[in-house]
Amino acid sequence: MSVRLVKAPINIVFSPLAQDTQSYLREFDKLGESDEDPINQWLKLARGKGDTSDTDPVLLNLIVELHRKIDLLEKFLKNEEPSRVSLTNETEIESIGFEHFKMRDNVLEEGMEYYGRVLMPIHPKRDIAVFFTAIDSSLAKITKIHERDEREWNAYLMARERVLIREAKESKA
Repeated sequence: MSVRLVKAPINIVFSPLAQDTQSYLREFDKLGESDEDPINQWLKLARGKGDTSDTDPVLLNLIVELHRKIDLLEKFLKNEEPSRVSLTNETEIESIGFEHFKMRDNVLEEGMEYYGRVLMPIHPKRDIAVFFTAIDSSLAKITKIHERDEREWNAYLMARERVLIREAKESKA
């Protein structure tokens, strides 16, 4: 099997799916709805009404992100942490593809299904939930991911590819 992968330094926490399938599915759904916070709901409503038509979209997005940061700071100061399912394994992802990723270590059991959370180094930083199947001891195929998360995963992959191409060009010069 030929899989095209690009080096990407990100981390994953994961567990075999058989351990607690219902909790994993519930968290998967919860993380997929993470864009449904109050500020985002307000923004969608305002856009639907046309209230944002005279507003600079970049400035509006920055203000929304500042609001989210303030909310995060408030939660931090109140010592409120988002409840996450406990996962048993943590490792680094060495490289990613559109539907695959390769772990740095041989920690997977071929054919086994897993649930994991990947902290994506994008703006804003957040966890994305994925279900995946081990193709071998380090290569995995993503079997379930939210549509928005898939777009961000693919955008990150393409950004990493551009960085590596630029580095290769600079090293030749």
